[in-house]
Amino acid sequence: MLLMSSLTFASAHQLARMIRDRQVSAVEVLDAYLTQIAKHNSKLNAICTLDEDNARTRARLADEALARGENWGALHGVPITIKDIFETAGLRTTAGYIPLKDYVPQQDATAVARLRAAGAVIMGKTNMAELAADYQSTNSLFPRVNNPWHLDYTPGGSSGGSAAAVAAGLSPLDLGNDFGGSVRQPAHFCGIYGLKPTDRRISTAGQIPEVPGMPLSIRQMMTVGCFARSLEDIRLCFSLIAGADLRRPDVPPIPLDRPSGKPLQHLKIAWSAEWAEVPVASEIRAAMESIVQTLSHAGVQTERWLPKDFDLSKILNLYGRISMYLTIYAQPQDRYNLRRSLELIFRTATQGDKELRKLGDFSRFLPEILNPSLKGYFEALTQRDRFTADMDEALEPWDVWLCPVAATAAFTHRPAWTAVDVNGRSYPHAVANGAYTMPSNLSGHPAVVIPIGQTQNGLPIGMQIVGKRWCEMELLAIAEAIDKVVGSLQHPPGY
Repeated sequence: MLLMSSLTFASAHQLARMIRDRQVSAVEVLDAYLTQIAKHNSKLNAICTLDEDNARTRARLADEALARGENWGALHGVPITIKDIFETAGLRTTAGYIPLKDYVPQQDATAVARLRAAGAVIMGKTNMAELAADYQSTNSLFPRVNNPWHLDYTPGGSSGGSAAAVAAGLSPLDLGNDFGGSVRQPAHFCGIYGLKPTDRRISTAGQIPEVPGMPLSIRQMMTVGCFARSLEDIRLCFSLIAGADLRRPDVPPIPLDRPSGKPLQHLKIAWSAEWAEVPVASEIRAAMESIVQTLSHAGVQTERWLPKDFDLSKILNLYGRISMYLTIYAQPQDRYNLRRSLELIFRTATQGDKELRKLGDFSRFLPEILNPSLKGYFEALTQRDRFTADMDEALEPWDVWLCPVAATAAFTHRPAWTAVDVNGRSYPHAVANGAYTMPSNLSGHPAVVIPIGQTQNGLPIGMQIVGKRWCEMELLAIAEAIDKVVGSLQHPPGY
């Protein structure tokens, strides 16, 4: 019998091979994870709905199928978890939203269905921010999610439960979504790998926060991604869930790209240690500079770089303008609450700092959002198209672009939208957490996060690797080559 820890911290592809080769049964793997969940989830609150009985049945059927010579797919018998924002047939899906506390979907989200079809065993749903609307993971239905590296710190959001579960060995693989950093920031805060793919690469069918019965309004910038403890698992999950979907006709039938196979020494890598307008914590900047130095010593061509005319204020404000159209236009009853919330957020977070207000003060768009127009929406989308084209052109000479994920490592739990201290200066919550992720949501470019080290008090530091649109397989191949040089994946102690 294999040790439980060797199973709960094995990668998903390793578990699939071990089950397929009869080194261990699917039931034994599931039992190991259920034991880990029973031991640790009460302090992490990472998993909000556990489906133990159905998972046991599915694992038993997986073993019986193998005994008959049947193989369901690349994840045959492998237990996984799913962020509670994705519909799961027969299993409660709440998105951390009280009106959905008893919602049991009839159909899987497309990405969930594809993982199930590949043989995955769904153990349960992971906790999150209410309707995916915060960079912490709190809601009114379940206890807050805690970071496995330090329980007094947030694992990030909105996919904090996903990242915490994977980091702590409660799950080898989790499905998340990313509209402004909801995969990348938690991966950075919890020290694991996370992917945000190209916009429209993966179907969002069956994903909330469009509450069931409401019109589909979030048609840009929302992506489906994944969390894992290895890039090989990220690549496997991505390859299984990507592709056209009859439920979302705007997902194009573009085949996955083939990696070039270019050796690390032939790569041209651009990097930015920080944006001038939002300096990062000194330990993050030092970690970034150390990684670049390591790559340079390995023979990689690196250059400190920013895209031409990279105006962060314009980028963040365009992102904010579009996101408000997408999330509010279909829900006019929420406009009054939005106005009150925005005024509170920016009054408390900027603390009168006029320069910071320029970066993230979306309240300047309140007249437009409270009285939205089709003309204003189309104008914003046209500006987004221009930005995407500019980024395509700017990234063309480079293989990838390295940059931070957020201005800080994980921070202590705090009330929603409270300011974040960065090097002694107070930053708006959305700016500190989203200034480095929102640009690639706006442009639609893929980005993967890898761990690159830790702070002095033992909190993880991640790095964002941005690639060309529709070239995720090349991006992941380059990230894997960089990761082999960096080698910074660690597990939180005590798990």
